[in-house]
Amino acid sequence: MSKVRLVLVAAAASLIAGCSSSSSSSGSPDAAPAGTSTGGGAGASTGGTSTSSGGATASSGGVSGNTGGQSTTSSGGTGGGSGASGTGGAASGGAASGGAASGGATSTSTGGTASTDGGVGSLPGWTLTWHDEFDGPSGASPNADNWVFETGGNGWGNSELEYYTARTDNAALDGNGYLVITAKKESYMGSDYTSARMKTAGKFDQKYGRFDARIKIPRGQGLWPAFWLLGNNIDTVSWPACGELDIMENIGKEPSIVHGTIHGTNYSNGTSFTLPNGAKVADDYHVFSMQWEAAAIRFYVDGTLYGTHVTSDLPSNAPWVYDHPFFILLNVAVGGTWPGSPDGTTVFPQQMSVDYVRVYSKD
Repeated sequence: MSKVRLVLVAAAASLIAGCSSSSSSSGSPDAAPAGTSTGGGAGASTGGTSTSSGGATASSGGVSGNTGGQSTTSSGGTGGGSGASGTGGAASGGAASGGAASGGATSTSTGGTASTDGGVGSLPGWTLTWHDEFDGPSGASPNADNWVFETGGNGWGNSELEYYTARTDNAALDGNGYLVITAKKESYMGSDYTSARMKTAGKFDQKYGRFDARIKIPRGQGLWPAFWLLGNNIDTVSWPACGELDIMENIGKEPSIVHGTIHGTNYSNGTSFTLPNGAKVADDYHVFSMQWEAAAIRFYVDGTLYGTHVTSDLPSNAPWVYDHPFFILLNVAVGGTWPGSPDGTTVFPQQMSVDYVRVYSKD
């Protein structure tokens, strides 16, 4: 059955104040195991079509249009998969429903378009270009017109421990309008854990705009959930020259921290956001957002701006590789060089619940 949304995300954002923290990670490009996609574990996006589900009521959760915020630069990082590095500067900024970032650039997308009938994701100043509301029967696979699975083990370039599958055991709709990605402790194809990794490559990609997802993340040492983007030219230029935009990453040993990072050739610039009063990210749903323009990338949690990256942040002569379409990825990794391995405190199975993913272009 269709979900009933009372998503007033922007109002909730006024309860959250950004606090800065430091983060550090390193890795290598996702190495594709035998029989899986090559080039960072994420294949190129080459057109295709997508269909978009509807039926949800409007969400008024707006991303703040604040242009403030701080970003820091760390040169020489190797990045990897969906890692982050650098120190984070938090910026204050409350929720502004549908607030537009200044100096926005024209968005271009490849693939299907989405209808705004029923008010799905309607935001002043923005046009919905693609979305998935994850409506469908319980136990069904995600919409194959929107998503493809990446499968395999062998660490994905980050010494991860899971084997990604396309089984509904690891990724399925719950029948109430949510996608559930489940990380399980089980012996499978030589790995001790299973999970899922999905992408829109070949189905949808977009240059510039706003990318939102409402997610409740898993918890526990060794868990590594992510909502992120890769450049659609990855098969021709490889990683990191294709660019990587990590809208949300969390590692279980940092339960109150969200990381937002840009990766390019010879740099990984990271910012982070700490929930106040010891709140844990996994305790509730949060809206993770990015506003991407020609010369600026801004990260938000529940409408609060916490990180801004601009061309002048990059190391000398480093290319700004965020000038072409990117596709979307959702995954839950287990273990790896950044989060470390699960331990005796980690409870399995763990689930990441995704309410929606929505993409907009600036009016």
